Order: sequence, then C-alpha cells, then structure tokens
Amino acid sequence: MAPRLSLPTTARLPSSLRVNPSNPAVTKALNRLSRPSLLSLALDWLDPDNQSLCPPLLQDNDDEFEHDLYPPAESLAELRQLYADMQSRKGSKREVVDRILEGDWRDGLSLYQLAMADQQYLYDHPGTLKWACYKIHRLQTPAHEDDIEADGGYEKVDKQAMHVPRFHPSTFLQNLQAQVLPDVKAHYNFDRPKGLPLLLLRIFVLDSPYNTDLAVSAASGSSSSATRAVTSFDASRTIYVAFPDASPHIFVSKSQSTGPMTPLETRSLRALVVEGIPKALSRPGERYALKSVDLQTKNLDAMLSLRGAGRGNAAAGGWSVYAADKAGDARTDSPLNTLLPTPPLSDAPAEEEERRDVRVGNKESMSRKRVLDPEAAEEEKRCKRARLVAQARFGESMKVDDGKGLERVDILFEDPFPIPAADVEGENYDQEEPDAERSHSKRPKGRRKGADVNPLEEDEEDADGDAEKHGDRGDRGATAHKESRDRIPTGSQARREDRDRDKWTWRPNIRLSFHGPHVFAGIRQLVEAGVIDGGRMPGWMTGEDGVTAGAVRNGRIKGFKGSGL
Repeated sequence: MAPRLSLPTTARLPSSLRVNPSNPAVTKALNRLSRPSLLSLALDWLDPDNQSLCPPLLQDNDDEFEHDLYPPAESLAELRQLYADMQSRKGSKREVVDRILEGDWRDGLSLYQLAMADQQYLYDHPGTLKWACYKIHRLQTPAHEDDIEADGGYEKVDKQAMHVPRFHPSTFLQNLQAQVLPDVKAHYNFDRPKGLPLLLLRIFVLDSPYNTDLAVSAASGSSSSATRAVTSFDASRTIYVAFPDASPHIFVSKSQSTGPMTPLETRSLRALVVEGIPKALSRPGERYALKSVDLQTKNLDAMLSLRGAGRGNAAAGGWSVYAADKAGDARTDSPLNTLLPTPPLSDAPAEEEERRDVRVGNKESMSRKRVLDPEAAEEEKRCKRARLVAQARFGESMKVDDGKGLERVDILFEDPFPIPAADVEGENYDQEEPDAERSHSKRPKGRRKGADVNPLEEDEEDADGDAEKHGDRGDRGATAHKESRDRIPTGSQARREDRDRDKWTWRPNIRLSFHGPHVFAGIRQLVEAGVIDGGRMPGWMTGEDGVTAGAVRNGRIKGFKGSGL
C-alpha cells in the first residue's frame, strides 16, 4: 500500500488531530491541573456529544490487554462510572494522569482535548493572562472610488456611527483563517465560561505547512538517540480573544509559548491577531478597525466591569450610581429614579429590639461624651467626613473585596508647572510700560485702557458715560459690572499673556506608577483614612476614566472630553 501523502495547505488544523501522549507539551498540560479538574475534564471527554473528537480506547472482547496495567473498559458507561468512582475517593493526581496517558487515551489526545485542558487551567487560575482592551471602530465609506486616494476615506474613523458588527463564529473563523500565512497552521476553539458574559476564542499556532500528523509529529534532525526529538509544539504559541456580549470592545491576551520565546515574537503574534480581527469582521462596504483603549489588566472581571455590556461611557467611580449592575440597585439607588423607594415591611419584635439597642446606645454615648475630649471628638468628626467624601467620590465601586482590582496604573503628567502671574508680569514690566504710555497719550478721553477695543465695547462705554452725566446714581449694579468688565483682558491681551506665560513655562517629566492587587481600592482607603484630600482629588484617581495608562492634561486624562475614550 502506498504511503499517505501530506501536501502543504492553507486549511486550519482539525480538532480531531491526535498528539502523541509522550509529547512533553501533553504531559505539561495535564500535570498543571489539579486532581478534581482532571477528573471533571475526563468526564467531559466521555460525554456522548464529544465522542467524535475525544474517543477513548475500548476493549473488543479479545485478550490483547489482559495483562495491561490499565485495561480498557468494555463500554463508555463503564468508563464513566470508573472516573465517577475516582471522584468519590481520595487519591493522587499522578494516578489520574497515568490512567489518561497510559490507559484510556494511550493512542493520543486530540487538539480539542488539549484546548479544553488549557482553558480549564485558565478557569482555575484566572490571573495567569494579561488582557488588553481594544475598541471596534467603523471606518468611513467614501461616496466614490476616487475619494479613497484623495482623502483616504477608508482610514478615517466614523465617530458618529453607533453600529456594532454582527458576529457569527463560523464565518468569523473562515475570514480569520484567510489572514493566516500559508506556512503557519492554527487551531481554533470557542468556549463560553461559566459566570462570564463573553465568548472565549483560543488560537493555537504551529509553525508547519501541513495540517496532518506531520504538523505534530517528531522531526529530529539528529540521529543520536540521546537527543530529544524536536516537534513543532516546542515553538507553538497560544493566544486568547474574548468577545463580550453586547459590547463594541474585544479583549486580547498576551501570547503564551511552550518553549523559549522572545518579547518581539510575542508582540508580533498579538499584532497579527489585532490586524486580522477587523478584517474578519468587515464586509463589503462595511469596514472596521481596532483601536487600543489603554486598559490592561489580569482581571477579566474588572475588564468586563469597565468595558463590558453598557460600559462604554466611563461610568465608574461616583458615576456608577447611574449605571447600576443590578436592576434592583438601579430602581432604588439611581438619582434618575422619579419614584420613591418602597419602605420594607415592619417587624414588631425587630423594632422592639432596635428600640432597646437605641436606648442602650444613647446611655453609652452620653457616658462616652463625658469621657471624650474635644480633640478626640474632632478627630472622630474628621474621620466620618472622610468616609462620606470617599463614598461620594467612589460610590459602591473600588472596594477591596469586589474582585475587580486593577494591578497597575501608569500616569504621565503634561501640565505645566504653576508659575505665579506676578513673576511673568514683573519680567515684562519694562517692555509693557512704554507701550501703555504711548497708547494712553493717543487715546481720547472717556475711553478705557486696552490695546484693542472693538466698536461694541466703545458703544457700551459711551452709553455708560452718558448715564453718569445725567446723574443716574441708581444704577450702581451696572457701574460695578462695568468695572469688573474693565478688568477682563481683550483677545489680543489674552493671547499676549498666553505667549508670555508659555515662554516661561516649564513642563517637568513626571510619571506615576501605582502597583498593587487593587490600586483604586487602595486610593479609596487612603481617602477614608484622611491621607488624601478627597474633595480636591482629581477624577482620574477614582478610576472613573476606565484606563490603566494615560496622560493627564488640565487635570484630566487626555481623550474624548477627558474620559480617556
């Protein structure tokens, strides 16, 4: 029989492709899971719906496996009962791994099984991957083909479009596969994590032109038996893409590798994925692009709370009361609610106990007031006010136990160093005084000082002067308004003052980097402790901008109206 040929192809790797159990990548994927996760995973493999991709080895009523250490089961139900019994008793993880690799799946694990094992590890350890957030923008469609070369209409973002592209998994994978190079093969696997409103895509990349067993088989270039066989798994890379429900954002993880990998290769793989995703989502006459949102974290729950469904408007911090997570919170706590909340039903025993506690508390407070000195009372009042300010600035978000912590926040300050206006005026006093004298000598009487006076202001001054000549002493408010208006600089004066100030402006290079398990929860604790003045604290310190990196200008994160978007 002639050997089967494997030709280079542009197709993706099939999920039923088996990998040898002796491959170090297979052993590593199973050994990093706990015993309960391994047993749960094996039961999922034995589900009747997964038998086309995860078939175990079953006995065919012969004596071939009579003296085997792990004899195969005769039926699928028997094998499921065996793993269910292992769940009910104690044992070691090594027992389960050996049973899988040397017994029931000794012929190899499919790529689908390895994908499930990798995703199970991600669910057990959600902080292992670092995610970056990107926003889907629709590009402008030119009215004519000549406009494409004229103004590059296809490269301009349509800021007024509120359209979110339709997402169909099979069509998306077909379009994404068209962007993959022919000498690289990829395996895709979709899954929906429990408790998270998103669809997770795992992309497994191999450097091989084949999509058969040759892509995962050993290819050693040395004839020495001591040299370990080199496979394409040694250079394999894995990257995750999360699609939140009803959100124009996409989360892309940092790529992982089973072998050594340079940072340049890691960034290049992510760049290829970020470049291919908008092309896979685009259709004729409807093109999209991905733009970074400057939000990176290892906490997927925090990413969903900031850029999930209905979270594209930077409604965090104290503004979170307008976008409550639960329907009950939105009905009772939202300031936009026009109806008063319904009071809870009264309970007579509970009310009696509460009155008794109030009487006891009043006696204790009276005795405490006699003991506390004025300084302690003032300190208690200050702490209470600090807690109220923190509640107003942060709302119900940014708490230590909310499970939505951001690990790092990097801020660059672009604001100029504050310079007193007297220093700038004193520096230019000698130059401005002769000009002021010359302009004063040429100006007729009844006109106010200034380099440029428009006709409208001159007419107003003449009208005010006529009112003073007629002895209208009742319009003192108008006179006061005129005096305050005289102190407002005209357009030319304001521009000259800005030029003088810019000439002496000093912008120091200041960068702040906050580290911790929950950065903004730590800032909230500092506000509650009175270390940070919550009333004068800028808004970006409350996390309401929803970014982890940004440049501060005029006290706000630089972006769309200061929201960082």
